[in-house]
Amino acid sequence: MPQHFDAVVIGTGQGGTPLAVRLGQSGRKTAVIERGAFGGTCVNVGCTPTKSYVASARAAHVARHAADLGVQLSGAVSVDLAAVKARKDKIIGQSRDGVEKWLRGTDNVTVFTGHARFTGAHTLAIGGPDGSVRDELSADEIFINTGTRAVVPPLKGLERVRYYTNSNLLELTELPEHLAIVGGSYIALEFAQIFRRFGSRVTVLVRGERVLTREDADFASSVQKVLAREGIEFVFGVQPSRVEPHPHHENEVCIGFEQNIPALEASHLLFATGREPNTDDLRLDMAGIATDKHGMIPVDGQLRTNVPGIWAIGDINGRGAFTHTSYDDFQIVAANLLDGGARSVDTRIMTYAVFVDPPLARVGLSETDVRKAGRDALIATMPMTRVGRARERGETDGFMKVLVDPQSKQILGAAIHGIEGDEALHTFIDIMTAGAPYPTLQYAMHIHPTISELVPTLLDGLKPMK
Repeated sequence: MPQHFDAVVIGTGQGGTPLAVRLGQSGRKTAVIERGAFGGTCVNVGCTPTKSYVASARAAHVARHAADLGVQLSGAVSVDLAAVKARKDKIIGQSRDGVEKWLRGTDNVTVFTGHARFTGAHTLAIGGPDGSVRDELSADEIFINTGTRAVVPPLKGLERVRYYTNSNLLELTELPEHLAIVGGSYIALEFAQIFRRFGSRVTVLVRGERVLTREDADFASSVQKVLAREGIEFVFGVQPSRVEPHPHHENEVCIGFEQNIPALEASHLLFATGREPNTDDLRLDMAGIATDKHGMIPVDGQLRTNVPGIWAIGDINGRGAFTHTSYDDFQIVAANLLDGGARSVDTRIMTYAVFVDPPLARVGLSETDVRKAGRDALIATMPMTRVGRARERGETDGFMKVLVDPQSKQILGAAIHGIEGDEALHTFIDIMTAGAPYPTLQYAMHIHPTISELVPTLLDGLKPMK
């Protein structure tokens, strides 16, 4: 007979872990199942390790430009990638251990390790590495939080070469001489800047005609300009079709293209071509759980699947692909299930950042979104050269943009590409979440000298969008 629990959480990512704890604290007999490293993508191969690398890369960049601020350093600046990795591993280890200890130390929570597969609508088998069934569980409530993994395109010759994704690139201990990156979105650009600042030659291969296609063209151009100035090479309008080992260097790679252009030689190849959900090996069909053509699990506003008593949270539900959206999923489920709330993901205001340096952060609708919808709007932009803190730091790249509904005075969306833009954007996020009209922010007194203090000045410049 399966062990019966009130609730089972599959996966210990940023949504699953706090949810399991809240369920246990509510008095529910709760099981949590983890097949790999505790903490999910963010802790192990996502935000935590990459942002530790961003910090190391920025330190190298600032040191190289210290003379611009009147600070003289003796000797060349170099990066010890093994030391960078060791620092990263320590940070990851602390976070991973913290997650596991939190779960194991919570009353009413039982931790199982192994691979979960559905055997029915409310029954699960937990398998070991050899495929054997270790445990069988049943539960009234099941929460799926299994995350996503990197997509590797099926190129001809792939089995003959060494290649990387965001996960295993972080295991290198020696700097790539020449890193080729396939992809033009935020993961590709973050890694491009990191390794260029570490000292590698970097070439970014983009299928389309520009990077960051989900962003307004002016912001994409602004980001690309900064990266190109740092020495990152971009090749647009290319689609890799084949790879093969370098004829004279066994561990290096030659990348061929569908287009009639010469092959690119590189020492290392990184794919940053999207992510796919970890749902294909859960036996969802045994539970009758529906998926879309991409393997995502459709959910309603309260994150419920088509099967009563089963929820899908985090990246696998297609409602967001960030740590903060996963955590918000947890908050929505907990509020509705445990606190008598009526929260819905349908009213969530999307926000995120691209952690290049300076960062690009956005909330709500872009200018492109507003124009496609045919909406009237007020719009304002302002270059970061007008921001005192940016000038004082000698980091004036980028600009701000805001769009406002002229009738309701609600902020439709805002974006900042600039120093500390990821933090300053929260002024917009909070006002939009509160449903307050833009004059509330326009007339607020902000601290000088900060990035946020120029937000009211930005709003002073609102004009009808033409």
